[in-house]
Amino acid sequence: MKALCWYGAHKVRVENVPDPEIINPRDAIIKITTTAICGSDLHLYDGYIPTMKKGDIIGHEFMGEVVDVGASVENLKKGDRVVVPFTIACGRCFYCEKGLWSLCDNSNPNAWLAEAMYGFSASGLYGYSHIYGGYAGGQAEYVRVPYADVGPIKVPAGLTDEQVLFLSDIFPTGYMAAENCNIQRGDIVAVWGCGPVGQFAIKSAYLLGAERVIAIDRVPERLKMAQEQGHAEVINFEGTDVIEELKQMTGGNGPDACIDAVGLEAHGTGVDLVYDNARQKARMTTDRPHVLRQAMQACRKGGTVSIPGVYGGLLDKLPFGAAFAKGLTFKMGQTHVHRYLHPLLERIENGEIDPSFVITHSMSLDEAPHAYDIFKHKEDECIKVVLKP
Repeated sequence: MKALCWYGAHKVRVENVPDPEIINPRDAIIKITTTAICGSDLHLYDGYIPTMKKGDIIGHEFMGEVVDVGASVENLKKGDRVVVPFTIACGRCFYCEKGLWSLCDNSNPNAWLAEAMYGFSASGLYGYSHIYGGYAGGQAEYVRVPYADVGPIKVPAGLTDEQVLFLSDIFPTGYMAAENCNIQRGDIVAVWGCGPVGQFAIKSAYLLGAERVIAIDRVPERLKMAQEQGHAEVINFEGTDVIEELKQMTGGNGPDACIDAVGLEAHGTGVDLVYDNARQKARMTTDRPHVLRQAMQACRKGGTVSIPGVYGGLLDKLPFGAAFAKGLTFKMGQTHVHRYLHPLLERIENGEIDPSFVITHSMSLDEAPHAYDIFKHKEDECIKVVLKP
């Protein structure tokens, strides 16, 4: 089969690799019909996620048709059309039973690697390095899905791939980011980053009752989408004191909740970003937490900072004293995708949201290297790419 393989920073190519096979009774094999490039994939593309190996198949947003199932998989059959969560969960451990699916104790066969770096292991992830299990990803023609009796959700016939694909990751991720804000009627929510996750955080904040959403970015087409599709007020951070602007827009209080939908490769202006860039380029650090610093400084007293943006290592120069003094609440982590599949599918079916609004480019799998290039460099007004194997 064809698959997109990683060979180092900014080096990906489509190659012929062996087809996946059933190796456990709880496995299924999925023929991919639609997959996508996620902003988190750029952290792999840029070489900031450790334990990647040359030839690794990447990609964690995908859906398709079941072509084979293991003997213990009774909920799926050949021909079923499914979306697969990017987090891999066994469904039976302490964390899965509490609905903390992305913290599954059993799905990461390389748990010792994660424990060495973080003290504990979270769940396995598709196509996202060996620290998260070394699983082959879904930017391919076929993929093996472990714990298939727990993860995939069947898709109603009346919905297109583009409407449901993002249940695999970015729609639940944006929704959980907004849910973590504990939004109350009348709240003002600020969202840093108007990429796909940020767009869904904006939409979700309104779905959950926010009165106003303020979106921060510098890319014109992203700001336009946030304004026109998300009905957000927007701030272009270039040439703007974002913290002061947010104070002015919120009567001096600051937003009730702040969402960092950017993560470890933040852009911006200021001395702190010069410092971050220099350390990251020298590989002295993995992360540029410029946006997180702003969110901590901007959030009102007693407010919440929600972090769906991925961070990988140790963060420097955070204004933690300010966060402590203001009594901020922090909520973060990989998305518990399984928790949101049915509720968000119901919202799609009811017409409350059509997630396909974020798609700007549809390309073949063979074009994936070019797609990564334009997605990373924000060329051709690229916001979200779907790939068709």
